[in-house]
Formats: sequence, C-alpha cells, structure tokens
Amino acid sequence: MTSIPNEQTSIIRTERGLAIAGTRITIYDIMDYVTAQYPPKFIRGLFDLTEEQINVALTYIEDRL
Repeated sequence: MTSIPNEQTSIIRTERGLAIAGTRITIYDIMDYVTAQYPPKFIRGLFDLTEEQINVALTYIEDRL
C-alpha cells in the first residue's frame, strides 16, 4: 500500500470503524496484533503499511489503552 502524497496519514471513522486513512485497515485489525505482542515491523509487513501509517496507528492505540 502506498501513501498518498501531500496528505497527512491519520485515523478516520468509516462505516467499518476507525481506519487508517487511505486504506481499508481498521485500528481493530492492528490492535489484535498489538495485544498479542507482535513487533511493529511484523504488523507493518503483514498489512503492507508505510512507516508513517504504522506509527500513526500504534500511537493512536497507545493513547487510548
């Protein structure tokens, strides 16, 4: 998945729940792997995310746990 140039990566609310902007990947998808203590690099590769996208998602999750 490539990021869209000139757009800040963020978390948005969709009909599927909270998701990473520009993807169909929800925070809940990522949270399952975070709570199972998978490393961020593994999660990033699994979902084909950019470094910025995984960092935004992990920060969002950490701020709310």
